[in-house]
Amino acid sequence: MKVYIVFSHPNHVGMGYAALQSAKKGFEDAGHEVRVTDLYRERDFDPILRYDDPHELINCQTDETFKTYRDNIAWADKLVFIYPIWWGGGPALFKGFIDQVYCSGFAYNFKGIWPHGHLSDKSAWIIVTHDTPWFVARFIQRDYGRIMRGQILRTMFGIKGAKLTSLGFLKRSTPKQREKMLAKIYRIANKA
Repeated sequence: MKVYIVFSHPNHVGMGYAALQSAKKGFEDAGHEVRVTDLYRERDFDPILRYDDPHELINCQTDETFKTYRDNIAWADKLVFIYPIWWGGGPALFKGFIDQVYCSGFAYNFKGIWPHGHLSDKSAWIIVTHDTPWFVARFIQRDYGRIMRGQILRTMFGIKGAKLTSLGFLKRSTPKQREKMLAKIYRIANKA
C-alpha cells in the first residue's frame, strides 16, 4: 500500500510528532511505502488562498505550485492527516493546504448542487491531538477532526469510512498513558 502523510504541527518534539513517527514506523514495518509532507518544514508553502489573475480558483487544479502535493495524493492509496485541535479547529497552515491542494476540479466537482468526490478510491485516517477533557471532546465538541472526516473527506472528496483517532486530554496524561496512545497508533498503522 502507498501511504501519504500530511503532518501539520510546529512542535517537533511533542505528542503530534511522536504520533507521526509511530504511524510512519507502523506502516513501514508492515511493508508499506510512505511519503510525508511536514507543512511546518515546507518553507515555500504559502497557506493564503489568493484570488487574483494568476490564481483564479478555476485554475487551482493545474497550479504548478501544488503539483507535488497533488501527485502524492494521486499516488497514494491511503491519506493520513496528523494535526492538533486548537480552539476547535486545525492550524491555519493545514487549512490553507486543504483549501488550495484539494480544490475543485482535482479532489471534487459539483453535479448540480451536490459535490462529487474524485478520491473515492482512497482510504483516510485522521490523527488529532488536543487538551480537551474526554467527556467534552466526545459528547459536546464538534472539532475539525470530525468536520474533516464527515464534511470534507466523505461529503466533498468521496472517501468513505475515514478513521479518526483522537489523542486527547494530553496535558493531564501520564507518560504511561502517552506510551499506550503511541502504541495504539503503531498497531493501527501496522495492521492497515
